[in-house]
Amino acid sequence: MSFRSKVVTITGASSGIGAYLVKAFAKQGANVVLVARNQERLKNVAKECEGFGSEQLIVPADITNDDEGRNVIAKTIEKFGQLDVLVNSAGILRTGLLEKQNIMKLYDEVMNVNVRAPVNLINCATPHLIKTKGNVVSISSVGGQQVFAEFMASYSTSKAAIDMFSRGAAVELGKHGVRVNVVSPGAVIGTSLLANAGFDPKLTADDVGFRSLLGRWSDLQEIADLVMFLASDKAKGVTGSNYVCDNGYLNVKHCYK
Repeated sequence: MSFRSKVVTITGASSGIGAYLVKAFAKQGANVVLVARNQERLKNVAKECEGFGSEQLIVPADITNDDEGRNVIAKTIEKFGQLDVLVNSAGILRTGLLEKQNIMKLYDEVMNVNVRAPVNLINCATPHLIKTKGNVVSISSVGGQQVFAEFMASYSTSKAAIDMFSRGAAVELGKHGVRVNVVSPGAVIGTSLLANAGFDPKLTADDVGFRSLLGRWSDLQEIADLVMFLASDKAKGVTGSNYVCDNGYLNVKHCYK
């Protein structure tokens, strides 16, 4: 599928799913706006896109700050004059327990990154997406449909929230031809979500008890394929949907070891 002449803004673009999506869209001709806090990492990702025949714009930003979120969209329009696809890929995992009385600060942090920031970006992007009849794809998680460990309540709440907000946005914006969808991965190789939350980066699926019907974790390409499908005209009849890519995780009994 081709995204030539399209403009795609991607948050969380410095690593993991977001960084992979930058390269995947650029390969298909899209002009990509890279958004994250770490400017050096963004530069490295953009450098990997050289030779694809598309342009990249780096916008370092802390999207939990409303003004910086608005600036992301403003910079996109200033540079390219349009916005066709907004991909909300930035997300964090933090662990906290009611019994340990350490949940509130972590809850606020998770909700600000995983919910408030993408809601603000969607809000700021809406007038521009209406002009292009563009679309939004947000990266959620199967954690929004099932809490697989006691300390995951805040993370799961945030993902359930972005799932439902996306559905509501699809209801509102459908009359303008703007589509809003969600991709919910299970465990994915090549992300730093667990490591950034303080887990051993060498953890495997067996170590965390993340079992699936297919006995595997997904790779970044699988997630990119789904995101790009939903962002493309091939999915012109798809909105308000949540595409799960979890190798059957939600269909097996499991527990955290």
